[in-house]
Amino acid sequence: MRTMRGAAIPAPRLHKMPGMLFSAPPKELQGTDHSLLDDKTQKRRPKTFGMDVKAYLRSMIPHLESGMKPSRSKDMLSAHEVLQWSQSLEKLLANRAGQDIFGSFLKSEFSEENIEFWLACEDYKRTESDLLHGKAEKIYKSFVHSDAAKQVNIDFHTRESTAKKIKAPTPTCFDEAQKIIYTLMEKDSYPRFLKSNIYLNLLNDLQANSLK
Repeated sequence: MRTMRGAAIPAPRLHKMPGMLFSAPPKELQGTDHSLLDDKTQKRRPKTFGMDVKAYLRSMIPHLESGMKPSRSKDMLSAHEVLQWSQSLEKLLANRAGQDIFGSFLKSEFSEENIEFWLACEDYKRTESDLLHGKAEKIYKSFVHSDAAKQVNIDFHTRESTAKKIKAPTPTCFDEAQKIIYTLMEKDSYPRFLKSNIYLNLLNDLQANSLK
């Protein structure tokens, strides 16, 4: 943990989220700094998300920072909508704010490469055929290659199979790897997310606001 010298320690802040979590191309494909993941052996310590819902959403949802007043941030989500996220990972990832908030949780666990890869695959499936080759190469080098900066946890067979598929890329060439990462998130990270402060505090704040 870093300490500030000669100055008061600032209030906790959430780190900026990767821009791709709102359907933009993944930042890691544009040369994002991966310093957070350089040392995977560093001690993982829980983070406190003690922010009120308006401050949280204002910091988490990029488009709120341009053109929307902070006082309206609470209107972006409803308690009912957030409660639905607990029904399945599919429903959570189908919601853009859900992607962003779950991504923040994964970042606190140093595993944000999982959702970034999953979202990159979703974006890849919508890519025009003449652009598939270039995008497939970038996704492979960023997430699948054995030396990838944000290498995802897939088995050797799937890694090799994916490497062969991108030589003649189709919209489905990452499907096998994407399914593995989805299952990993579903069985590992998602249950912890539903018990985390980042989810429970958001849900409680929205429920409290709905009663006002």
